[in-house]
Amino acid sequence: MNYTENFEGIKVDVQAVDISISDDVQQFIRNSISKLKRHGTKIDSVDVYFKEETNHATDSRKVGMRVGIPGNDVFAEDKGDNWYELLKNVEEKLKKQLDKR
Repeated sequence: MNYTENFEGIKVDVQAVDISISDDVQQFIRNSISKLKRHGTKIDSVDVYFKEETNHATDSRKVGMRVGIPGNDVFAEDKGDNWYELLKNVEEKLKKQLDKR
């Protein structure tokens, strides 16, 4: 499931190959973006990547998020088994990177 939306003036592009993203996860992404806006100067776009590997017993899910800001973009990813936990971890990593700018 891939989709693109405009959230509070930010282009959000979600790439999830052969994965269905629930409305709750989509709202969680929006909430994360709102929190990141407090740490970033001017966020132009956010790309979120969901990947699920069925041949691995553990850490079969991966989430990556790229935040488009003036200058170099920031990117973070995490592996695990819970989408919400992964998104929260990625959000924390991105906050730290944005605070350093």
